[in-house]
Amino acid sequence: MGAADWAPPELMSHILAALTPENALALRVSLKTGLRIDDVLSLRASDIAKGNRFTISEKKTHKHRRIYLSDSLLDELRSSCGRYYVFEGRLKETEHRTRQAVNKDLARAAEAFRVPAAIQISPHSARKIYAVDVFNKYGDPHKVQELLNHSRESVTLLYCLAEAVYMKKAQKRAKNSQKRPISRK
Repeated sequence: MGAADWAPPELMSHILAALTPENALALRVSLKTGLRIDDVLSLRASDIAKGNRFTISEKKTHKHRRIYLSDSLLDELRSSCGRYYVFEGRLKETEHRTRQAVNKDLARAAEAFRVPAAIQISPHSARKIYAVDVFNKYGDPHKVQELLNHSRESVTLLYCLAEAVYMKKAQKRAKNSQKRPISRK
């Protein structure tokens, strides 16, 4: 699997509507918090019972991160919450849903909307959308770096510029499709 691309929010909105409700909710949490999908899926029922502000330990980096969920998003999470995890696994309630399950559903929805194969839509795309939104709102890559808990500024800059990279790819695809001769049968 290649690197995840940023996706236009309108496209992501359509794709979210085609996902299972649980997977769509998990991705919406990622879009609103910038959390990696593994961290969203490993949210425990006890985490959200405390209120809409709590600290998690990121699975990839083991760094602590304080997150905030809106009341409406928190209510949705509570209404679909399992006994142990917010997003229960398919086979065991004592395990959380896998990122592979979310990725498979996302790939199915992207295919249904005929997203070009050159655009890599994955759960990590939600994190890039979040980063671009924060960067566009504040214009400060250091703010994005802080919110994403990145150690290196160079990585954060790639996230901040993800929309520009996407647009460049789209222009290239459009240019290449104009060059192709029309085949006649």
